[in-house]
Amino acid sequence: MDNSAFEMQEDSAQNASSMGKMNTTYRMEKKRQWSLMRIFLVCLLACTVTTAVGVLILSLLYLQNSQPHSQVHLELQAGPLQTTVPLVQKAVDPKFQFLNHLPKSKVFEFPGGAIQWARYRNDVKEYLSVEEEAFGSSLNSQRSQMTLGTLRIKSNGLRAPHWHFNANEHGYLVQGTAWIGVVANGGEVTTYNVTAGQVIFFPKNTLHWIKNVGNEDCFFLLFFSTHDELQTLDVDDVFFSVPEDIASRSLKPEGGINFIRTFQKQQEDQGVNLPPNLAELVINPSYVQSPDSLVWRYFYDLKGSKEYQFPGGVIQLAQYWKNASELSNLEKIFSEFLNQHQNALTLSTLRIYNNGLRQPHFHFNANEMGYVISGCAKVGIINTQGAMEFNVYVGDVVFFPVGTQHYIRSACDEDFLFLLAFSTGDQLQTLDMDDYLQATADHILAQLFFKKQSEFKKIPKFKEDQAINLP
Repeated sequence: MDNSAFEMQEDSAQNASSMGKMNTTYRMEKKRQWSLMRIFLVCLLACTVTTAVGVLILSLLYLQNSQPHSQVHLELQAGPLQTTVPLVQKAVDPKFQFLNHLPKSKVFEFPGGAIQWARYRNDVKEYLSVEEEAFGSSLNSQRSQMTLGTLRIKSNGLRAPHWHFNANEHGYLVQGTAWIGVVANGGEVTTYNVTAGQVIFFPKNTLHWIKNVGNEDCFFLLFFSTHDELQTLDVDDVFFSVPEDIASRSLKPEGGINFIRTFQKQQEDQGVNLPPNLAELVINPSYVQSPDSLVWRYFYDLKGSKEYQFPGGVIQLAQYWKNASELSNLEKIFSEFLNQHQNALTLSTLRIYNNGLRQPHFHFNANEMGYVISGCAKVGIINTQGAMEFNVYVGDVVFFPVGTQHYIRSACDEDFLFLLAFSTGDQLQTLDMDDYLQATADHILAQLFFKKQSEFKKIPKFKEDQAINLP
């Protein structure tokens, strides 16, 4: 007998089971769709973040490269971003290409004296100011073959025996009395005395010393024929650098190497030397004067040489002369010896009377460097960049590059005294303003200056040279 109730219940169970399966499948399908959606959203978010970071990095790099150096910029570093403010270099007056206030420079102190420099330095940190750096850089960039130093030696002090690798040395004694020694090739020794106003000359790689034999300080102006940093070796530094056994075998002293070991290197630089117990060390000094035939190779009596007189001042020269007819026999020795050495210098004193003018001029074959010994003046410079004027006082150093027109007008009641060095061992070649205008055809000047030709007859020709003139 059929049980219809049982069949109905079975159908209901089967229907319920089918519905459950359908619901489970639906939920699983919906869950799978939501998982895919979450993966898509995560990927979209990751792409967005990556793009934003990339844009930020590119923006920062752009800002860093495009901003002017005088503004603040950002630097990307490991760690937090930091703000860096670059140094803004101080503007330098163009006159300091030609002017050095030497008294303001560093003083190198030694037991027996002091040295100051107007020169180029490889390490810019060694300059005390941007003005000093501008002057040193100008000397080097113009290939000036010029370096200047002042040397002050106390009474009984000694500029230690030394030599220079890369320069001839020319000196002028402003004050004091000194005894000079020079050791040339083969050990030939020349010694001589110098007094104020005289010139000394030491060829490159020639050993020499300077001893103050007076009661007052010696004050030298020293010019070196290099625009690079001066390279010097002192004898004591060399001695203590040589191994003891090598020194002993070379010198063969009594006691051998034990004698060599008795020498003690001083802690303080002995470049300019003055031992406190000098009286115990030196009992009987002798200051021998060598024959004039040797001395005048390294010496010139500038103060006693010919004076070239002008209405407004005087010039004296220690130089090579092609025509030596007006030189004494001793002066000829100096002139010829000077010319034998490459890159030798010419020295000169220029004295300008009160209100006198060394008229505008230039030099064909030499740079010029000068040191103010006394007085004051106004200096003018004219070159391709324009014209400038500035005042100079005692101790100032001035540089005039070759071909640069310049003039000097005395501005004090006392005479203006200038020591000059020129970067030539040949005879100096100079052209003054009045000479080149007088030598130019008047019709050329008329065309150039838009003036009638007859107007140039108003410029007089003087019998006396007006290189240094008065109003």
